[in-house]
Amino acid sequence: QVHLVESGGGLVQAGGSLRLSCAASGYTICISTMGWYRQAPGRERELVAAATAGGNLNYINYANPVKGRFTISRDNAKNTLYLQMNSLKPEDTAVYYCNAVCPGTGWDDYNYWGQGTQVTVSS
Repeated sequence: QVHLVESGGGLVQAGGSLRLSCAASGYTICISTMGWYRQAPGRERELVAAATAGGNLNYINYANPVKGRFTISRDNAKNTLYLQMNSLKPEDTAVYYCNAVCPGTGWDDYNYWGQGTQVTVSS
């Protein structure tokens, strides 16, 4: 089992920056993929950025709206995933969730989620 704890959300002005953190604990060795998702009120949860957990995150995928502005990274020693968000826009306002995926022994993989952290960008 993997436990994810998020932090770093807050209120910022448009054009500002914010750095989200996701601390992973438990059986983290199982993780094959980690990423960030977000969900705005009345909207579906959507992918922000995802990457393979091994090595130096060699396979990274960013959602089009955040390309060039957001950067996903990790600190292996601290088992922490980060999302550096620059040039924030009001459209980025949402609850941001950390996600980890472990291969399952049955039909489905195991998905783990953080509690979410609110990011609000004022216009």
